Amino acid sequence: MFTLTDIEDFEGVNLKVVPEDGAAMRDRYTFVQPAYHMNKKHWITVRMQDGVPDKLIRKWIDNSYDLVVSGLSKSQKLRLSTI
Repeated sequence: MFTLTDIEDFEGVNLKVVPEDGAAMRDRYTFVQPAYHMNKKHWITVRMQDGVPDKLIRKWIDNSYDLVVSGLSKSQKLRLSTI
């Protein structure tokens, strides 16, 4: 899992992050918080109603996906590439 959100009440999105990056993001952006009900070292919550630039959130989603994929086994990556 690389992201988590409520599609019915889309107020924010949880994203997986490298711990050091997550801490820096929380310090830099007011719309980034420790993730609700997640491991706060590895996850952030981005509050969407606070005007997050589209380009930035897309980059962070891609980074979250890449982080999770990098931890998969070779066979899992191969299966993923066929989807």
